[in-house]
Amino acid sequence: MLKVEKINTFYGNIQALKGVSLEINEGEIVTLIGANGAGKTTIFNLISGFYQPTQGTISLEGRKTAGLRPHKVTSMGVARTFQNIRLWHDMPVLDNIRIAQHYRLGYNVFHSVIRTSRYRQCEKRIDGIAEELLEAMDLSRYADELPKNLPYGLQRRVEIARAMSIQPKLLLLDEPAAGLNDKETLELLDTIFKIRDKGVTVLLIEHDMDMVMEVTDYLTVINFGKKIAEGTPEKIQKNPAVIEAYLGSEDDDDE
Repeated sequence: MLKVEKINTFYGNIQALKGVSLEINEGEIVTLIGANGAGKTTIFNLISGFYQPTQGTISLEGRKTAGLRPHKVTSMGVARTFQNIRLWHDMPVLDNIRIAQHYRLGYNVFHSVIRTSRYRQCEKRIDGIAEELLEAMDLSRYADELPKNLPYGLQRRVEIARAMSIQPKLLLLDEPAAGLNDKETLELLDTIFKIRDKGVTVLLIEHDMDMVMEVTDYLTVINFGKKIAEGTPEKIQKNPAVIEAYLGSEDDDDE
């Protein structure tokens, strides 16, 4: 599904990523872990087209994406959320989900002004997709609510529904459990499994290790811009380099 090969990325004289490679197979739930500043969000920004690598290649289903702008990457089937929720807070939930489909409207200004049959058909299709997602994400009752009036956990769910409205092949979730309580985290776990069961491949950045170990098929660990380990959750939990760099040991907890 996704192949990242020997990515080097510089911000001026600072090297953010150092030869990072990553492969994700279709239908997997894969998680990137690492300390703050390790380079995880930089990888997301590269995959989604917000940044361009200094060296290396990125491909989705064999098609190179490095060098493409974000809307082109989106049209290939990549959707994402952000660490800080980015919703239009003065726009109803339904419209927040509808608006993500703007890149495939299928009509122009003329059609929208005259309200042609093409316009009506496209709008009906967009409404149908949005309403199906609201129901699937248990958000139907909030369709006319403003996101700013919703609890934080529901806002997260709206953001994921908006990303899903483009019907992606690959969904990037940047710290989706951040700020959630235990109940909301369990609901998020269920949501991620449902997304995977719909045939969507998922790549996560997450710090909630209990959640990571519950949801993940495969882990990649980044430290100071380098990949230091990868494998199943069970394998990563026993990796000495990961324990030292990120997970910590029982002795550390006792100090």
